[in-house]
Amino acid sequence: MPINSTFTFNSNFNFNFKFIHRSSPSSLSLNNFSISSSPSRFLLRFCTTRLSSALSHAPPLPPPVKVLREKMDLIGIVCDEHCIPGKYYCLFCPKCKGGRLMERSLSLHVIPTGDFAMWRCFRFECGWAGRIFADGRLAFNGFSKTEKMVGRSSKESLVLEPLCDELISYFSMRMISQETLERNVVMQVVGRQQVAIAFTYRQNGQLVGCKYRTMDKRFWQEKGTAKFLYGIDDINDADELIIVEGEMDKLSVEEAGFLNCISVPGGAPSKVSTDTIPPIEKDSAYQYLWGCKDYLDKVSRIILATDSDVPGQALAEELARRLGKHRCWRVDWPYKDGFNRFKDANEVLVHLGPDALKNAIQDAKFYQLSISISIQKEEGLFQEH
Repeated sequence: MPINSTFTFNSNFNFNFKFIHRSSPSSLSLNNFSISSSPSRFLLRFCTTRLSSALSHAPPLPPPVKVLREKMDLIGIVCDEHCIPGKYYCLFCPKCKGGRLMERSLSLHVIPTGDFAMWRCFRFECGWAGRIFADGRLAFNGFSKTEKMVGRSSKESLVLEPLCDELISYFSMRMISQETLERNVVMQVVGRQQVAIAFTYRQNGQLVGCKYRTMDKRFWQEKGTAKFLYGIDDINDADELIIVEGEMDKLSVEEAGFLNCISVPGGAPSKVSTDTIPPIEKDSAYQYLWGCKDYLDKVSRIILATDSDVPGQALAEELARRLGKHRCWRVDWPYKDGFNRFKDANEVLVHLGPDALKNAIQDAKFYQLSISISIQKEEGLFQEH
């Protein structure tokens, strides 16, 4: 809380004290106090009393915000009591110091609940960004303007950079906010003729892989990249989770208010296998599950929110077989006409909005019951047509 004090002495030891309080327009803005004797302890007591009184009227911060401030102080981000959850603030970047012009280039946002904060420096030469949590989860801070893929030689390193305005606009049309993109460290790849989105796969905040797509839906991954679940850090402490079929759907589910969501990395099979589940070491198509087994074993409820088409249904069945049908629930996406359902989470978000997407997930049915009801409905609709 900015407080200025002005002291003036004259030859007769008259003392003038001006107290300026700038916390808000409604606060007392100016207080004058003067005594005509030598300065004494009375003055010190007066100043201390008024200062303590002014500070005591500041609204208490939620406990998580206090923890965030302490953690941010350790990495150089100065966030005083004016940083209110739910708003954006421009601060000095502790990495680049605002450059030659001393710009306030660091955009800081504390989410409304105060559970975590995220930031990004918008100076071209810097680009430092990250997030920090009020609970015990590990923080991620440190990707700068460019980032190199782990495990590649310096010459072959893949250079990533923050999303350009064109891609941010593209995501906006898909109802994905810039806040969600920054939280998930969605970037773009440099050096190709067509700009491409880079979905960064991370574990404990560290880059472990990357998947790319263009706006016309061409997908690829670097050769030799291990298959991994997208968003794995978001289920560290989850006792239930949501599994979707693509990175865009994971971001969409987050827009509906669910952070405990992961995506499979490689799409869906064309049909359900009639073979028994192979041993873990030979189950190559689903190694991304076994590689994250420790995360998945502790979860009591799994909501399968895969696509509504035949491959999506096949993927749901294959996942349920491996994860245990006794703890699986299935999302049935709403109908968009008399016969066809919306395909996936992003379609529901774009056409019906976040509340409809949230309701569809919350209405998930126990897996075995869902399959039975779905078959009955589809047969009934087929007979009607």
